[in-house]
Amino acid sequence: MRKSIDGLSVLVQAGFHLDPFSPCLFVFYNQKRDKLKILYWEFSGFWLYYKRLEKRTFQWAKANDSSPSLFINRRQLNWLLDGLSIQQRQAHKEITARTLL
Repeated sequence: MRKSIDGLSVLVQAGFHLDPFSPCLFVFYNQKRDKLKILYWEFSGFWLYYKRLEKRTFQWAKANDSSPSLFINRRQLNWLLDGLSIQQRQAHKEITARTLL
């Protein structure tokens, strides 16, 4: 957790071969999984968010063998930030709206 904006953006670009200026959130966690940082580019600069859980750990999902990164949606990110698993069995299924003709 020593890296700041510059170090994390280099890690995104060189380590994961992704664009740190893309409209994505890049989430990093420490070895004990009780702290995380989120790197995000917005218009004219980077945001760096930091969260530390006081009593629990983040329920981190494992990426597959072919890629060290894992893509999650906004709903799963909210669960992760609350210290929950990103694969909630009790969650309501996502519903997409249909247009009526």
